[in-house]
Amino acid sequence: MNKNSVLLYIIGVFSFFGLSSCMDDEDFSASKADLLSFSTDTVKLDTTFSNVPTPTKTMWVYNRTGKGIRCSNIRLEGGNQEGFRVNVDGTFLGQTVGYQTRDVEIRKGDSIRVFVELTSAQQQEDEPQLVEDNLVFTLESGAQQKVNLRAMSWDAERLTDVEVKRGEELVLGEPNANGYQKPIVIYGGIKVDSLATLKIKEGATLYFHEDAGIDVDGKLLSNGTAEKPVTLRGDRIDHMFDYLPYDRTPGQWQGIRFYGFSENNELKYTDLHSAYNGIMVDSSDVSVQKLRVENSTIHNCQGYGIRVDYSKVQLYNTQISNTFDHCLYVWGGDVEVNNCTIAQFYPFDARRGSAIGFMAPVQNLKVRNSLVTGYANDEVVWTPVDDEPLNFAFDHCVLRTEKMQTEDSLKFTKVIYEDVKDTTKFGEKHFMVFDTDNLIYDFRLSSKSAAIGAADPVTSLQYDRNGLKRDEDKADAGCYLYREEKKEE
Repeated sequence: MNKNSVLLYIIGVFSFFGLSSCMDDEDFSASKADLLSFSTDTVKLDTTFSNVPTPTKTMWVYNRTGKGIRCSNIRLEGGNQEGFRVNVDGTFLGQTVGYQTRDVEIRKGDSIRVFVELTSAQQQEDEPQLVEDNLVFTLESGAQQKVNLRAMSWDAERLTDVEVKRGEELVLGEPNANGYQKPIVIYGGIKVDSLATLKIKEGATLYFHEDAGIDVDGKLLSNGTAEKPVTLRGDRIDHMFDYLPYDRTPGQWQGIRFYGFSENNELKYTDLHSAYNGIMVDSSDVSVQKLRVENSTIHNCQGYGIRVDYSKVQLYNTQISNTFDHCLYVWGGDVEVNNCTIAQFYPFDARRGSAIGFMAPVQNLKVRNSLVTGYANDEVVWTPVDDEPLNFAFDHCVLRTEKMQTEDSLKFTKVIYEDVKDTTKFGEKHFMVFDTDNLIYDFRLSSKSAAIGAADPVTSLQYDRNGLKRDEDKADAGCYLYREEKKEE
């Protein structure tokens, strides 16, 4: 190494240490006028179930002054009595450190990140209760700043790996002495053994974790009413975005599966939504009653809405809507559909299935007084198989499908075929609310719908999906009876 190289090396070393010294010697403010800035003054966690951890929320702490700021102490004001868990710039404010951290430096123009979670205790109240604490920043100057942490905590009945054993009966959703029904949170799922029965009381809401569903070898009776429906949904009650609850997104839980020996199952006034597969019906003896679904909703599924494999099933006054696979798929069996709305407007993938699909062998598929529509030009598709029966009929329906020019046309009677070019009476124009931006849908009929008056009053069911009585001389296709929209005064 020559002299010049050695000299440059020495200068570089000293320059480095000199720079480091300058950095270390950055001025830290002792003035109470120099304060931190926060990305929010309140960290709001969504409503949560007691004893169930919340998703993590974050916030930023900024130093926008001209000097460094040193926090002598950052602590939970309540000492974690409420169940908040906080991580400040990589340091967890746990019990071992007294729920605090010390000597946190935030240089001028710099920031740190704070992570907040909550597992709240039982509130011993029927309604959600406010849970809050403050995260206190005590600056070296003596100034104190606070960020409020808050959430609503809701007591729930938590069940894990529920098994209804052979010969037993389990009832879920029993009200307490005040008539209040706690939400029921399910982890690991519910298994109903053969010759066992699961009953779900009217007004009950079951919240299923992502790995949970209902597997039925025995019998399921979901006994909702028009006034007090049963609700089956995922357990995420927080938001994906400010405008979008997780509950409006599909695939939040596993749905219901009826296995081969299960029979005489009933779903009445039941709202099942945001599952992976809504209802899966395994093959069985087609002469034995398998499932009856009445006045119910299966909506927003990442797989099938209802899939029937060689079974006897009735679907009455039921809405099946917005599924990635077919809304209703029948692969064999005896299936009766009457006064149903089957609407395929799944918004997340253009490869979505049809509203109705079926494949031979089909002993009997009869669709009456129903509205079958969607985005595609053809929402009724079927697959014949050589030498296998394919017996089906559509009567007094509104269908988004091509008008048959073959002998299959005899299987379509009193049918209104949607004109795909007519966007005033068909497709999304059938319905009251169709908000794809916010994923809000109301499949009751609008005044523009061609389904009004399209059904047969003789074969239509007496009451609609919501328990409204149909006229004796006029009936609407689909599960909802049209009611004139009230005009705002």
